[in-house]
Amino acid sequence: MNRAKRQAIFQRLREANPHPTTELEYGNHFQLLVAVILSAQSTDKGVNRATRRLFRRVRTPQDMLRLGEDGLKEQIRTLGLYNSKAAHIMATSRILVERFGGEVPADRKALESLPGVGRKTANVILNTAFGQPTIAVDTHIFRVANRTGLAPGRNVREVETRLQRLTPAEFRQDAHHWLILHGRYVCRARAPQCRRCIICDLCEYRHRSCTTPAATGAAP
Repeated sequence: MNRAKRQAIFQRLREANPHPTTELEYGNHFQLLVAVILSAQSTDKGVNRATRRLFRRVRTPQDMLRLGEDGLKEQIRTLGLYNSKAAHIMATSRILVERFGGEVPADRKALESLPGVGRKTANVILNTAFGQPTIAVDTHIFRVANRTGLAPGRNVREVETRLQRLTPAEFRQDAHHWLILHGRYVCRARAPQCRRCIICDLCEYRHRSCTTPAATGAAP
């Protein structure tokens, strides 16, 4: 894919959604971190259902430690892998209190030192909480980047590296959110919604089925 196509793709995504953000519900950086850890192999909607009640009681790592691991499990038991997620969140809360004054660090190395926090989670926190132009590649973004030809790669790290290099600087801050929403609601895994895709005529997916040269519809 050439530079002009990439520019046009992101321009259209921005016009359709000028201020994209995560669909996870949270009130502060710690709650965002907890929500992102819980989102592994769970939907954002499922996480939000679990955290609405949890976050009324827990706003800080200290609150989480007072709730305790069993109390946390009770709140998140509707989510997959809730036992291991609860253990990670409790360990992370303890480290935040003991090493970081109860604050979520704005540093990749520090974030990745926390239990349950890998590169993707760190990228989400750095971007959403701290405004850094990182791109967290999940299954949706991996699919969109490969299917459209935007930044093809054999694994998530390769796609991330290419997106960071190839995404025009003016779009890099919001690229993660645009691409994940596009993958979630339009460029779906089993049934891509090409007929309502606003970038269909720019896409290099050979099985696409656009209805017009510039497809109608809008990404969320």
